[in-house]
Order: sequence, then C-alpha cells, then structure tokens
Amino acid sequence: MTRYILRRLLLTIPTLLGITLLVFTLTRFVPGGPIERLIVETQLASADSGHSMQRSNTNNSTLSEEQLADLKAYYGFDKPVLVSYGQWLWRVVHLDLGYSTRYNEPVWSTVVSRMPLSLFYGGITLILTYLVCIPLGIAKALRHNSNFDHASSALVFLGFAIPNYVLGIILIALFASHWEVFPLGGFASDDFDDFNTMEKLRDIFEHAVLPIATYMVGSFAVMTMIMKNSLLDNLASDYVRTAMAKGLSFRQAVFRHALRNSLIPLATSFGQGISIILAGSFLVETIFNIDGMGLLGYESLVERDYPVVMGLLVISSVLFLIGNILSDLCVAAIDPRVRFE
Repeated sequence: MTRYILRRLLLTIPTLLGITLLVFTLTRFVPGGPIERLIVETQLASADSGHSMQRSNTNNSTLSEEQLADLKAYYGFDKPVLVSYGQWLWRVVHLDLGYSTRYNEPVWSTVVSRMPLSLFYGGITLILTYLVCIPLGIAKALRHNSNFDHASSALVFLGFAIPNYVLGIILIALFASHWEVFPLGGFASDDFDDFNTMEKLRDIFEHAVLPIATYMVGSFAVMTMIMKNSLLDNLASDYVRTAMAKGLSFRQAVFRHALRNSLIPLATSFGQGISIILAGSFLVETIFNIDGMGLLGYESLVERDYPVVMGLLVISSVLFLIGNILSDLCVAAIDPRVRFE
C-alpha cells in the first residue's frame, strides 16, 4: 500500500503543474489585472480631486512610464510567462503563496483565516448527506416501485433539477425575507459576542440552516439514487440468492452482504467530498455572504487578485488529488477484493 500511495502522490505532481501553468498563463492575458486596476483608481482619484488627467500613449494612464515599469516588475509582468511561473513555483515549493494585491497580506494567512467557515459548512453538509442518503437509498431499494419510492423520487429529482444557487435565492426570498424565519445570511449576528453559550449555538444554527440546505441539494439526489441503484443491482446478484438459500433471511442477506458491496460507489466519491468541503462553494457563499474560501475566491476573481486565485487553485487542486487517493483507500476498506500491489 505504501508503494501505491507514493506512486499516486508522484503522479499528482505533473497534474498539478499542468493545472497551475494553464491558469497562470491565463492570468497574464486576461484584461483588468492589478496594474489596470491601479491605473483606473489613479484616474478616479485624479478626477475626484479636480485635477485634469494627463493621458499617456499607454493605457491612457496618469502613471509615468517609470511607474508602470516598477509596477510590472513588482507583479512579475516584466518577465516571460515561463520565467514568472518558475519563480512563482519556486516560492510555492517553499510554502510561500505570495502577497494579496487586494488585502496586502500573505495569501496563506488570507486563505487560512477563511478556511474554518468553509470547513464548518462543508463538513456538516458531508456528514448529513451520508446520514440521509444512505438510509433513504436503502429504503427506496427495499420498497422499489412502491408509493414511497415514487414520491421520494419525485422530490429527489426536483431537488436535482434546481441548481443550488437558485434554491438558495428561493430560500432567502421565502424563509428569510418574506416569512423572516431565518437570517438573510452571514455566519452569526452582529451582537453575537453579547450572547451566552446557548444563544450563540442557537444563533449559529439559525444562520446555518439555509446554507446547508442549499449545499445538500445537488449531492443529495445523486448519492440517494446511486445508493438505491447499487443496492438493487446487488440484490439481484447470485450471491444474495445463494446466501438466502443457505438459510439467511432477506434482511440478513441485505445488511450482511449486499449493503457492503453497494457502498463501494459511494466510497469512490468520499475522498473528493472531503476535498470539496475545504474549497467551499463560490455561489453559495456569495449568496449567503459567508466569509469562507468560496467567497474569497469569487471576490479575488472579480478584483483580479491573482496571487489569491493561484493560492486557492494550488490548495484546492492538492486537496482534490489527495482526495482521489483517499477514495481508493475507502474502496479498499470496503471491498476485500481490492489489493494494492
């Protein structure tokens, strides 16, 4: 197993290099970067102060050629793409993700400060998804073609058909704005520090209900149907009929034999789910104003804060690749036929 894990970890290196090189190259050619943003801010400041803007031949900027050259050198735009990428990669190897052009602080500190919220919402979503989808999928398989199966399938596919960000807007409009049952967004109330322990827990719970429901809607339908269809396939297998012919009851055959094999498809996505909970969700965190990694990534893209974008890309890519390895380990733990050799 150790050799297998080492091989998979080594294979992640070229994948990570390809992903980061592609995105790094795109950041060099997408208009509206940090230099252009500074030029616009300078022009607006000059207009607000009543000064006439002196336009140069380059970018209609109020900055001199020397200032533009200094800015390009500061952001690494004065070198070829491969040279700049090599310098950036060398810093990443030494765990230096650079400085945010928007927050003027290390990217690593910026990302780490947002990670707990994404971990909180993503972790609860992952746990609730498995706790609900596995029993529901089992119940649907055991009651196949019943009224319960048809009614639950209609609800499941309805949730699957609605994008999570659309559902989030609907939930905010109904439960937060119209009926005022839950808060509009955020992680806690403004006077959170004045609450006692029980009031703090209640406040966090009220703020978390709508975002978690929005998080779950996509994976909820997929995992439920995967669980149901996988169990149905195993119930129709010869080994289940053989187990029942040897004296096991139907319930024993299901929960001792068929269920374990039916969990294999879910185990393949477990590691990826772990990586996703840390990355957050751009749209969900933006809709509910959750100050996590997803909202940070969205704001960084809008503000062209490329160091933060690249830092989030590195972290999420590494987590995703490691999650694939965890998925393989989960499959091996469930399926005794899998051996790492």
